[in-house]
Amino acid sequence: MKPVFLWIFWGVACPAVFGQWQEFRSLEGKFRILVPGELTHRVDSLSTPLGSLAFHTFFFQPERQDAENLFYGISYCDYPPNSIHSDSTALLEEFFQATMEEAAESVGGDLIYSAPETLDGYPGRVWRVEYGEGKVAVRSRAFLVGRRFYLLRCVAFRERALNPSAERFFDSFRLF
Repeated sequence: MKPVFLWIFWGVACPAVFGQWQEFRSLEGKFRILVPGELTHRVDSLSTPLGSLAFHTFFFQPERQDAENLFYGISYCDYPPNSIHSDSTALLEEFFQATMEEAAESVGGDLIYSAPETLDGYPGRVWRVEYGEGKVAVRSRAFLVGRRFYLLRCVAFRERALNPSAERFFDSFRLF
């Protein structure tokens, strides 16, 4: 009973914490998520050994200097047939490990934490990378749903990395 009360208290009594959140739906991405502002969409073409992949990213960067998070992002891409699939149990550990290592390397940071996670029975990982001399933290959650890879990220100053807005963002992610 107490956790429900606290969630209601934070959601109703603390609008400064949550602001004007809205639900974002991507029909092509087959997901929905709560976001604290209007998302910008960008598609990057990634060259990989498997060929070129269209990497869709939706992101929001608050303008307020005192915002809990500096960046909210959700990305997805579809891997080609016969490459990786969520039921490829032999490949999943290596796939997620390489993903986390690349995430740390891309910002010149260190992988601080990682753990398995699932979403509707699909395999995934959560991790945290710190960079900028340990001053900035990137919290990530990733899932492989069939051949589609989803990546959710929140970036914040390290001392504010664990915050209600990041949890609301991560916990609201749903597939459809």
